[in-house]
Order: sequence, then C-alpha cells, then structure tokens
Amino acid sequence: MIPMTAVTRTSLELFTVATLRALGLSDEDAAIFGGALVFSELRFHPGHGQGVKRLRRYQHRIAQGLTDPSAPLEVVKESPALALLDAHNGLGTVAAAKAMRIAINKARVCGVGTAIVRHSTHFGSSAVHACQAAEAGCIGLAFTNAGPEMAPWGAREGAVGTNPWGLAAPTGLGFPAVLDIALTTAGKGMMQWRAREGQPMPRDWALTAEGHETDDPQEAMTGALLGIGAYKGSGLAFMTDVLTGVIGGGGYGLMPYADQGRLDVSHTLMAIDISWFMPLDDFRQRMDDFARMVKSRARRPGVTEILIPGELEARRVALKSAVGVPLDDEVLADLEALRRELGVHAMLDRVGPWREPTL
Repeated sequence: MIPMTAVTRTSLELFTVATLRALGLSDEDAAIFGGALVFSELRFHPGHGQGVKRLRRYQHRIAQGLTDPSAPLEVVKESPALALLDAHNGLGTVAAAKAMRIAINKARVCGVGTAIVRHSTHFGSSAVHACQAAEAGCIGLAFTNAGPEMAPWGAREGAVGTNPWGLAAPTGLGFPAVLDIALTTAGKGMMQWRAREGQPMPRDWALTAEGHETDDPQEAMTGALLGIGAYKGSGLAFMTDVLTGVIGGGGYGLMPYADQGRLDVSHTLMAIDISWFMPLDDFRQRMDDFARMVKSRARRPGVTEILIPGELEARRVALKSAVGVPLDDEVLADLEALRRELGVHAMLDRVGPWREPTL
C-alpha cells in the first residue's frame, strides 16, 4: 500500500492558493485554480492525478515559459447564446472556468449558452466546470480534448485523447448529480499507481507498444490507452474532438500536446438554464424522484447499495473535509519542497497517517 498522510482541508486550500500566487497568478486566478485543484483532490482517487500534485508541473511550465499565467482570455466572436474564446496558451483551468461563467450568463438570456475555448492548455477535472453551472441553477456540460493517448478502434497508436466529459445537474439530495469520465477505460495516472503498488491492471486499460493487450502497467506505459466500451469509446473521443478543437479552430487529433510550448487544447462549456423549462425547485424534486427510482431497484448479488452519479464523490468530499485530505507521501514531500523554494508561508497542517475507510 502506498503510504499517505492526511492534511486539513483548510490548510490545503490556503497553501494551494498561496503557492499559485507565488507562481505569478492574480488573486482571482489563484482562487479559481486553487479551488479547482482542491475540488479534485477531495473528490477523486489520488491516482487520477488531477489534484494538488499538479502544482509542481505548473511551476515547471511557468518557469520555462511554456504556459503564460497572465495570458488574456480573448473574446474572438460572440452572439447572445455563443462565444468563441482564445486562451493564448494560458491556464486551461482558469480559461474554462471563465468560459463557463460566460456560458451561464448567456443561458440566463437565451436558455442555453455555449462557450468554446481554443489555444488553451490542460483544464483539469471536467466536473469542476460542470458543477460551476449546477451551482448556478443550470445543467452544466464540459468537454475537452487532450493529447493523443487513445488508440482508435483497431489501431495500436494513439490518435485521440482521453477527451473527458463532465455533466452536472442540481438535486435536492445535498449534492449535485455529476458524471465525470474520461473516454479511456483508465488513465496513465492510475496505471502508475498500480505499478507502484505492484499490482496488475485490467487487460482492457491499455496496449503494449506492439499493440497487444496487457495487465502489466509498466509494459503499457509506452503503449496507447483503450477506450471505454471498445469501439464506442474511441468514437465518442473522435466526436469530442469535433465538438472542441475542430469547430473551435484549435488543435485536434495529433495536434494537442505535439508542441510543449503550445499545447493547443480546446474546450467546450455549455450551460442550460433550468428555469427556462420549469421552476428550479420543481426540477430538484423531479431529480430526487428519479434518484429514488434508480436506487430502489433490485440489487445484484453482493451489492449493498445503488449509487447515482456523483454520490460516492460527495461522500468522499464530506469524509475528507471532516477527517483530513490524504496526500501521497511523495507528493507531500514535494509540496513542502516547493513551498520552501517559493518562499510560501502557508503551511500544510498534518492530521496523521491515512487509512482508507469504507464509504
């Protein structure tokens, strides 16, 4: 088992924002980006790699001039319902959050709003941006393309990205319904986690460089990832590139991440204003009724509970907020080193060793 140490949520939030300010982000952008990183750290397995461990990666990219933390988000073209934006190689998470804000404002006017961002960089967890809309009383949809790690069905080389989707809708259950999925069966972060644990991986995760299925995560690190649902996953990833980079005038297919100095990632953010269709409280009641229908079905042998999308993650957030946020000890040591290098005064308050509970 990989050793992990829990830190308090409050100290992690303060540390993350302070570190981003030290990297040159404005107060507004540091708050947006820091909130997104902690959001991901709270919701997901640490092997997914979308949380605070990325601070070191961004420190390297900013120091080397590969990402511009002060790049403007340019409005290239807009209508009452649509916006085309250019991130100018800025921070993808910040650009996507601001684009979703634009989409929400347009949805207030037109019932639906869409903002497409081109010439951007990695935008983190799709759920961050989808939940932004749900918190505003909308249904949120967030799509991005990525580097070509997934093999099209029948190929052994990558041509499309993990191309994650995020969809979120308000409920009256105390948490939104949220679906956040990559279109690959798993990502290389989880493969690396399995390798560190000395565990095999399912054979439908990735291929070897020669195109063979494998359960060896080390052997698969040089191969292409496999899509969810066989040919369906690579088909969805192809169409996600159409919805983002192709129509947005940005990179697609083999283009994203081909040049580390210009990642050329594209995002599409959409908001649907629920109040155009019905009062928000009525929608919440209908969502709650729908959830009860789903959760009341007869269960398969050995299954103790049926969960709706976002329910498990909501429990993780509540647990980690109460007892501490687990960080991989290697990541924690690196964050402490980064704090000293940057002269950040905010400290990570340790709670103690982490033991994985049953949710």
